[in-house]
Amino acid sequence: MSDFRDSQLSSFDYNLPKESIAQAPVEPRHRARLMLVPARDEPFESVRHGHVWDLLEELHAGDLLVVNDTRVLKARLKVRRDGGGLSELLVLEPRGEGQWLCLARPAKRMRPGDELTVDGTSIRLTVVSEDSASGGRVVQFPADCADAETIEVLLNQCGEVPLPPYITRHDPADAERYQTRYADRPGAVAAPTAGLHFSDELLAALQRKGIQLARITLHVGLGTFRPVETEDLTQLELHSEWIEVSPAVVKAIKTCPGRVIAVGTTSVRALEGAAQVHGGLLQSYSGPVNLVIQPGYRFAVVQGLLTNFHLPKSSLLLLVSALIGREKLLRLYAEAIAQDYRFFSYGDAMWIAPKAVLQDATSHA
Repeated sequence: MSDFRDSQLSSFDYNLPKESIAQAPVEPRHRARLMLVPARDEPFESVRHGHVWDLLEELHAGDLLVVNDTRVLKARLKVRRDGGGLSELLVLEPRGEGQWLCLARPAKRMRPGDELTVDGTSIRLTVVSEDSASGGRVVQFPADCADAETIEVLLNQCGEVPLPPYITRHDPADAERYQTRYADRPGAVAAPTAGLHFSDELLAALQRKGIQLARITLHVGLGTFRPVETEDLTQLELHSEWIEVSPAVVKAIKTCPGRVIAVGTTSVRALEGAAQVHGGLLQSYSGPVNLVIQPGYRFAVVQGLLTNFHLPKSSLLLLVSALIGREKLLRLYAEAIAQDYRFFSYGDAMWIAPKAVLQDATSHA
């Protein structure tokens, strides 16, 4: 029986002490803590606590881990306005012919026609227009900055890693640590954070055990930063994101002798989004998706999930609630806070095995 509170944003709120927000990652990566969610027919008290390395015991030979191979751009760029003032751009997505949608700070100081110089360089930029949908600015970069691969050269020289605003400690190591070990395709402005827990040692150990890896791409964009503001979740719409699910991934899933496990909510959105485009049947797909996953959603592809602990009232919290139920998830979050788990991007992880997924959330459970 459905609960009307599942369709109210305010029902997905919780209080998080400031000290629970992770400011730095643990080393090695696989030493992050792992909360193991009880199976749906087990009492809540059977929740277990371990470390990410324990996934080796939880996963079976033949299981398929689906990871997001996006690479985070050094997308935070300091620029000087012609009047001399220092401002900041967050480079988000290409708009063609060297033009890029950017979030600008302070935005009101950047008007169409304004000239900018990348701080410390002679590189000139021009504000082309305002973007009403995002509140951002479309900015003209050099013409050869046509896509993520080409603008990455400029950003690697001049930009900074765009850590989330709740991380106040910055370190040169972030340039490497805020990337997954399999990051390959540039284009994201935030990391797919569940993947940050996989060290080279853990990846090698999983391979030795017969656990396969499949790579999708979802470039984490503006939607990740945008808080959900729609109280009536039946009316919720999300910013679209670009994904690629290749024919090789589709084949790996269809021939998988074990379970299909998503590493992170971005992998979930890519797989389920590609299936939704084709009427619920997984096929290869490259393009935008704006799939909303919330309680009541029926998963077509994903059977289990490794995920971090997410912000209150976020679309990611809705997604995880769709797998295990809102009340259970909030109870697990309260337990995580009581047990001093570390939250958000550099924080700890939660393992939702297929046996923990709601019976009616997926045809695979």
